Amino acid sequence: MEEISRNRRIVYRGAFAALAMVLSYLESFIPVFAAVPGVRIGLANIVTVFAIYSLGFFDAVIISVIRIVLSALLFGNPVMIIYSLAGMALSVTAMFLARKLPFFGKTGVSIMGGVFHNLGQLLAAAFLVGSIRILYYLGILLTVGAVAGAVIGLLAGVILNKIKLYS
Repeated sequence: MEEISRNRRIVYRGAFAALAMVLSYLESFIPVFAAVPGVRIGLANIVTVFAIYSLGFFDAVIISVIRIVLSALLFGNPVMIIYSLAGMALSVTAMFLARKLPFFGKTGVSIMGGVFHNLGQLLAAAFLVGSIRILYYLGILLTVGAVAGAVIGLLAGVILNKIKLYS
């Protein structure tokens, strides 16, 4: 990967954060599986996967934090910032580490992200609520995270194969 100039990297961060916010907003119009609260496909994670592969771990974290904070303040509930940041911390870390392993492709990396995002949110909820009973959702949320991660990984893979960032 060619080194990206500092100025271009800043522009990419802003553009990717804006794109992730738009995808997050558009996703709010998609009907979800109402039986399990909080289930979403995570369209904005296409940007996160793209950022991990094209810019790196640090930039993916910055883009994700910007998207989470601004989206929660503009379109959602500020309390959700805690859950989303917990999910993002585990998700981006898991994707970054999985990317280093030779047997994970883009879809596998994204599946790890979906699973660990839901795990992080569930752990944050258990901590905030003060009860481990909420972990009963673990099986459902990990399955949904894997399926959503596969969809997002396939989409991100197509985009990554079509778009290359150059300095």
